[in-house]
Amino acid sequence: MEASWRQVAGGRGRARGRATAAPSSGNGIHLRGAGGGREKGSVGAAGPGPSPRGAATPAAAGSSARRSPAGSEALQTSVACELMSQRKFEEIKKANQAAAKKLVEEHFSSSSEEEGDEDFEGKRGKIVANTFTSYTTQTDGDMRELERTRQYVHEAFQAGAMTCLICIASVKRNQAVWSCSGCFCIFHMPCIQKWAKDSQFLVSSPLTDDDFGKRDYPWPCPKCRFEYKRSDTPSRYYCYCGKVEDPPLDPWLVPHSCGQVCEREFKPPCGHKCLLLCHPGPCPPCPKMVTTTCYCKKAKPIPRRCSTKEWSCQLPCGRKLLCGQHKCENPCHAGNCLPCPRVSRQKCVCGKQVAERSCASPLWHCDQVCGKTLPCGNHTCEQVCHVGACGECPRSGKRFCPCQKSKFSLPCTEDVPTCGDSCDKVLECGIHRCSQRCHRGPCETCRQEVEKHCRCGKHTKRMPCHKPYLCETKCVKMRDCQKHQCRRKCCPGNCPPCDQNCGRTLGCRNHKCPSVCHRGSCYPCPETVDVKCNCGNTKVTVPCGRERTTRPPKCKEQCSRPPTCHHTSQEKHRCHFGSCPPCHQPCQKVLEECGHLCPAPCHDQALIKQTGRHQPTGPWEQPLEPEFIQTALPCPPCQVPILTECLGKHEVSPLPCHAVGPYSCKRVCGRTLGCQNHTCMKECHRVTEIDSCVGKNKAGPECLQCEEGCSKSRPLGCPHPCVLPCHPGECPPCVQMLRIKCHCKITSLYVECRKITTADVNEKNLLSCCKNQCPKELPCGHRCKEMCHPGECPFNCNQKVKLRCPCKRIKKELQCNKVRENQISIECDTTCKEMRRKASEIKEAEAKAALEEEKRRQQAELEAFENRLKGRRKKNRKKDEVAVELTLWQKYRYYLLPACTLVVLVFAWYIVHDVA
Repeated sequence: MEASWRQVAGGRGRARGRATAAPSSGNGIHLRGAGGGREKGSVGAAGPGPSPRGAATPAAAGSSARRSPAGSEALQTSVACELMSQRKFEEIKKANQAAAKKLVEEHFSSSSEEEGDEDFEGKRGKIVANTFTSYTTQTDGDMRELERTRQYVHEAFQAGAMTCLICIASVKRNQAVWSCSGCFCIFHMPCIQKWAKDSQFLVSSPLTDDDFGKRDYPWPCPKCRFEYKRSDTPSRYYCYCGKVEDPPLDPWLVPHSCGQVCEREFKPPCGHKCLLLCHPGPCPPCPKMVTTTCYCKKAKPIPRRCSTKEWSCQLPCGRKLLCGQHKCENPCHAGNCLPCPRVSRQKCVCGKQVAERSCASPLWHCDQVCGKTLPCGNHTCEQVCHVGACGECPRSGKRFCPCQKSKFSLPCTEDVPTCGDSCDKVLECGIHRCSQRCHRGPCETCRQEVEKHCRCGKHTKRMPCHKPYLCETKCVKMRDCQKHQCRRKCCPGNCPPCDQNCGRTLGCRNHKCPSVCHRGSCYPCPETVDVKCNCGNTKVTVPCGRERTTRPPKCKEQCSRPPTCHHTSQEKHRCHFGSCPPCHQPCQKVLEECGHLCPAPCHDQALIKQTGRHQPTGPWEQPLEPEFIQTALPCPPCQVPILTECLGKHEVSPLPCHAVGPYSCKRVCGRTLGCQNHTCMKECHRVTEIDSCVGKNKAGPECLQCEEGCSKSRPLGCPHPCVLPCHPGECPPCVQMLRIKCHCKITSLYVECRKITTADVNEKNLLSCCKNQCPKELPCGHRCKEMCHPGECPFNCNQKVKLRCPCKRIKKELQCNKVRENQISIECDTTCKEMRRKASEIKEAEAKAALEEEKRRQQAELEAFENRLKGRRKKNRKKDEVAVELTLWQKYRYYLLPACTLVVLVFAWYIVHDVA
């Protein structure tokens, strides 16, 4: 079996995921691969793939079974091997899945010390902001009263802060905890349950069996010693506010919080409830706003926080003091007024002395004896300064003898005699009585010899009654610590508590228990340890014993280590452990080639990957991780820009210092050739400057030679090309004849090209004139009288034209240009006007006659039409006819209208002649 597994491992060692199998002691097979799932070619895979050499497949086994009688045995063996392999593979798969699940749970259930620094910082800010949302929303963001509670919330996230003081272990997010209501310290639930059980057992252990369980003995908090009843022993896991049992794990909430509003009563109670989300530590002072007045009730009520609703107006109190004479002058205060601070002369109780005393204590006693004569007249009062009467004489009335057996009635001046009987008072021993006769003063010491038992009751001895008897036997009973014997001489049985030091090593492993010897577990170590950063300026205080597992705090101070490179000072970075980060300052070393300073980042301690150091012996060997070593690298080539001119002197470009040299800018040369018209079209090249070509724009021997024709622009109007090849200077004048039209576009003229191109405007007009009369017509319709000319013809027509008056009666001959310019006009005279008037009258009469004729025709047609309808509507017409009387205007309008018109015309003519 082992050989077959080795064959499988050797044949499939290079499978995907590099899963290998080998025999192992205990679990049978050990897998080393990328995951717990089945991989292609892995051990126990049932998929296709090359079978290992020496392993039998089911098909081969079947064929061999058919070929030989031993085939069935081989088939059974191969099936059994495959089943065993499959079973072992499933076991290993389940084990890997369980391990992965446990790893994930530990990762997410750990406290903040197990999270990444960057993720933790971001989460903590969000969690704290979410915790204080309700409080800040309702109280306008007043965060001053939240510092104490914020500290507890911060410690809930801080690395190493949440530590169980009983077991000195971290309190993880997914562990059940219990919080003390006195000091708000957090403990594991199993730890505090065991602590309470042990504490109750130790307290009740000295009791008898009859008394055990009848009394409710308390148990203390391990940190603050706050006592809890037996019924208060925690049995279930609740959130901080006590609303939710077994609060679910939420990475965005405070650990062990339910995320709901706290709603616990404030302490001291004020009737309001906490507005924060479920949080560790005490609730902050009440943030509600209430309207309240000051202590003395003089000021007007103002709104204040409920936690600070009691306030002082700082005005004088004014309440009457106990002396009854003065008033309180202190500023407004709480509680009763202070005693009156003034001083006055007051008599003592007996009235013998007068002294200056505080007004707050008017009754006082002097140190003199009263001395007043008592009523007996023989004695004086021996009391010191008292109030009231002195009373009767203490020696008056019946008095007893010293033994209190006989009573005598004697004057106060005589002493009571002894009675002669035995004293018989109980002596100090409490057993025997005094045998002397009645006497004054104390009785003597008891001198009778008795047989006395020692205090422990083990020995007896005869000795005087007044002497105590203590034997030398030492007590062998165990003290309450159950570790040490009493060892007290003649112990009566009530052995005192053990007074030796406990001395056991505490859970912190650093200190020993300083308490007296005791039973049960020792209290947690009360010491704290400062976990410091590398420089020691930043520290975090953790319980003793947690310094080994607590991360050092993040220090905001600058690292003070000396630089490890050639720089005099290193880059500023925060304090840290381990080696400093690589230096990123500019190298600034002087380069040997050019003398510039190296601008590259510091490369004195560059990490270089080493490759090729180890050659694998075969494909089965895992490649080793590359090794990095720190070494100083040479400075890179100088990159300082140097202004360098190209070969053709076209530009000055900044080139890296290490690449400075002659270079071509890849532009066209562009130097002017000898023709002075074209430029060199070669790529930027070196040009040798000689005496005949000095300057950046003149071509040199290396430039091209111009072989083109003249391409200079011809004079305006010359259509002929230059007859010379490409040449410098101006082209020669053109002597070819040019055919042009005259101004009137009728005659063709031949002129030399240079004359027409070099002439000015007047000369061109003369050259283009054919010397004939202009054939163009003027706007008036007459022909232009000027010689062939350019532009528009001048409007100066002098021909005679006939002009008539408006009525066409008067006619005159005038010049055409004056008539066109409206300089001369012919008006009608009086005769024309009279003739016009008569003509208008004739026209009006004709129009009036035509109108009357038209009316008569229409009247005739109307009468004819009415005559045709007369027979049919005769009756109706007679009934409907109504006689209508015509007005004067309707009767004589045809006569009045021409008469009125004639009157108007005569009146107008008369007015015109009067004005003239």
